[in-house]
Amino acid sequence: MKGGALSRRAAMLCQNPKFRLWLDRMRNAKYPMDIPDGTHDEEDARDFFLVACNIKSRAELDHKPEAAAMFNKININFQKFMGQL
Repeated sequence: MKGGALSRRAAMLCQNPKFRLWLDRMRNAKYPMDIPDGTHDEEDARDFFLVACNIKSRAELDHKPEAAAMFNKININFQKFMGQL
């Protein structure tokens, strides 16, 4: 499967330090841990998408409606976070 628009967007988010900061803060809110800002790297972000969207490759985002729907929910939450910065 070739990567389409959603998989490319997911890859760009994984490279985005602000997205990884969102992951740090989201994990801190969800779990009673003190995860320092800057903890999550690109691979952690990729792994997050794979688990959250129940996929084996980001390319599947463009071919599985359920995965695309979850990706869009994640992106909406991240955009809300960006509005708070």
